[in-house]
Amino acid sequence: MKNAVCVICLISLIFPSHVFAEQKIPILVYHSIDEFKGQGSKELFVTQENFEKQMKYLRDHGFTLLTFEQWRDTYKVNKPIFITFDDGYKNNLNAYAIFQKLKNNRFQPTGTIFVISDFIGRTSRLSATDLKMMADSGIMSIQSHTATHPDLTKINNYKYELKQSKDKIQKTTGKPVIALSYPYGNTNDKVIKETKKYYSFAVTTTPELFSEKGIKNEFYLLPRIYVKYSTTLEQFAKIAAGQ
Repeated sequence: MKNAVCVICLISLIFPSHVFAEQKIPILVYHSIDEFKGQGSKELFVTQENFEKQMKYLRDHGFTLLTFEQWRDTYKVNKPIFITFDDGYKNNLNAYAIFQKLKNNRFQPTGTIFVISDFIGRTSRLSATDLKMMADSGIMSIQSHTATHPDLTKINNYKYELKQSKDKIQKTTGKPVIALSYPYGNTNDKVIKETKKYYSFAVTTTPELFSEKGIKNEFYLLPRIYVKYSTTLEQFAKIAAGQ
């Protein structure tokens, strides 16, 4: 029995990705962190109060918030989870402020904002100064949501949407851009082929937890679960727990 335990421990050291392959990792997607004021889709808003309650829940239940630059840490930390925001709305500064408020020696909150590069600085969108400030803080990772937010399965100018957006964001923040959020969550084999030229990861809106299976292109088909205006704290807890 003792020898069997030693063998299992040895295998886990040599082949950690296989031993923990069934680990399920939540990748959550938000849009606006603000009160809904009647414009846009209500379900794409999460109030500041609810967002803070959700992040406190993660803090108090031992979750570790990661960004895609820290992907290798998913098998090293306790309860890994990814918090992402699509579109780059100005009100994502509210999420940043809440992260700052909750940060302590034990809880180091981080998130990923996927910005539409040609929309930077528009009314209701984050400015270049905002993005640089958040990137420099280490609290927010700024990644790409393409240049103009097209359905990538219906275009031909991939270089502009994928490379130019990456280059512009990198120039703005001074940080590497390694992850893409597909607009509308849409992708196909051609889109993945083009995306792989510039990015190491890409996220969809397939509503499930990520579990590494070793299948082709799985890091370009990362699923995400929406957190909505109507999501209760009880529902959020179940999502975070993989239920």
